[in-house]
Amino acid sequence: MALDNPAFSRNEAFSRQGAVATAQDMSAQDLKELFDQPATLPDREVMTYEGTIAKTLGAFGVMLVAAGIGWVVTPAAPWLFWVGSIIGFVLAMVNIFKREPSPALILAYAAAQGLFLGGISLMFESQWQGIVGQAVIGTLAVVGVTLALFASGKVRASKKATKIFLVAMVGYLVFSLVNVILMWTGVNNDPWGLLGAELWGIPVGLIVGVLVILMGAYSLVLDFDFIQQGVRNRAPKKYSWTGAFGIMVTVIWLYLEILRMLAIARD
Repeated sequence: MALDNPAFSRNEAFSRQGAVATAQDMSAQDLKELFDQPATLPDREVMTYEGTIAKTLGAFGVMLVAAGIGWVVTPAAPWLFWVGSIIGFVLAMVNIFKREPSPALILAYAAAQGLFLGGISLMFESQWQGIVGQAVIGTLAVVGVTLALFASGKVRASKKATKIFLVAMVGYLVFSLVNVILMWTGVNNDPWGLLGAELWGIPVGLIVGVLVILMGAYSLVLDFDFIQQGVRNRAPKKYSWTGAFGIMVTVIWLYLEILRMLAIARD
């Protein structure tokens, strides 16, 4: 699919056509060396579900440790979580457009995002007690349900659904940009900007929040689908880090959106 997560779609290892394209690009000598190899490569040399899960848990472990540090340090150094957000954004762009996955850069991204999440979570918790726990439970619920539906085969990615997802994402990004500009320029003085307005008596933030959660769930489906293709294509084991990075980006986005939606609901 051309309209998917760039962290995956830039690499043929996660493409349904990746194995065919790779074979076509091989020289006669490459093909001879390939057929001279054992019929089944050891699991340690190829991407596996177990390896991807292990690396994903490791990356989330680093993020949680950094989040704890951000939570504790933010009251004394409130600038720290902003630094973490900037560094995290830069590292996200580097990892997305880097053709070869770098474990060090992915773990650095996890640490930077952890500092940011710890700081911003503390700010939300100070304003709305218990909201962080609710957001964590909500995020785990969405991830768990999506994974269960995908594993059962009841939910799958499709070209048509992915195109709709892309259009929705572009629309959401434009809306968010306009909202930020209106807030920065003082045109809209509501703390949530356009999200604080009401539509049919319901805060716009809640309506948008539900739609964004659905988009986040479908983004997870795309992540799982790409990992599945990577394993089927017997991609090199290093691409397990790409799978871990893709899931982390989606889950962090999902958590922040749920956190904001809950805050608007409780405000």
